[in-house]
Amino acid sequence: MDIRDQERFWQAVQDNDSSFDGQFVYAERAAGVYCRPGCTARVPNHDNVDFFRLPEAAERAGFRPCQHCRPQMMTAHDPQARLIQQVCHYLNDELESSPTLDDIGTRFSVSPYHLQRTFKRMVGVTPRQYSEWLRIGCLKQRLRNGENVTDALYNVGYGSSSRLYERSDATLGMTPATYSRGGEGMYIHYTIVECDLGLLLVGMTEKGICAVHLGRNKAELVESLHAEYPAATIDHNPVAMCDWVTQILEHLNGRRPHLDLPMDVRATAFEGLVWKELVNIPLGQIRTYSEIAAAIGHPRAISAVEEAIHANPTAVLVPCHRAIGDDGKPSRYYQGRAEFSRQTLLTNEQQIVKAQKG
Repeated sequence: MDIRDQERFWQAVQDNDSSFDGQFVYAERAAGVYCRPGCTARVPNHDNVDFFRLPEAAERAGFRPCQHCRPQMMTAHDPQARLIQQVCHYLNDELESSPTLDDIGTRFSVSPYHLQRTFKRMVGVTPRQYSEWLRIGCLKQRLRNGENVTDALYNVGYGSSSRLYERSDATLGMTPATYSRGGEGMYIHYTIVECDLGLLLVGMTEKGICAVHLGRNKAELVESLHAEYPAATIDHNPVAMCDWVTQILEHLNGRRPHLDLPMDVRATAFEGLVWKELVNIPLGQIRTYSEIAAAIGHPRAISAVEEAIHANPTAVLVPCHRAIGDDGKPSRYYQGRAEFSRQTLLTNEQQIVKAQKG
């Protein structure tokens, strides 16, 4: 979406111009909600707004629909956008049959190449990736609702349990049975220590580090850790000053340029690509979403890159503070993470680099 479109869209949001309904939706990062242009809710701060051509793209990026204006019911005006919206609905209806790109092309009388290119431009991922996202979301919901794993996996289109378990590490981060119990059976211990940047929380399992958060409020830091695994056993261990925590502190103080620590986090294959690229960004430097997308071989997946950055639960280890939007705005941060830490971390790194050169 070019800058001229963004300027027009922002003016439409300010004017609550319903004539733009069907052309785009806008999302407010702080609230995690997306709306129609004509929504009469309070106009958000421009710096906290993202624009999407389709409601499906906003939901794929992690936003939920506004309960007042019901933007998910919006029909796109543009013929290409309307086609992609119809494809999204079709994929949702056909989760069990898992249609191929050729199947979709035949269904909508469009070439698979054109379909793939247009879909990825408007939604940020391919039809196959979108379908897999729908399937995993449906699976999670069924598991949360108490459905047994065997029934749930067949009901969302997995032809065998092996297909699901092959993908569980990349999409769920644990076995589906464990996820359905909110992380029951997992043991996480954490410590909170003071550092030059405020408070540092490090959460750890027997496999590695599962959370790194910076902030000024202990309660908020702990809440972030509990949010992902509400049924896990999570203990505060103030003496857990193991070598991992020491290395992170040394890194923040500029005494350890690179970190190579074991991690135990949930990540999709795409998120893994993005996170690896973030680690490759030199200390104190920044890259835009577009530059990161191009570096991992998915130049059009800009929205998906931002979502992957937002999903990173391990600040510092995966330096999401080194990513900014193409408009110069900082990336959204993982749920509950203090916003101040992004600029604080970046400034700290730049000072370290300057001192090393001096």
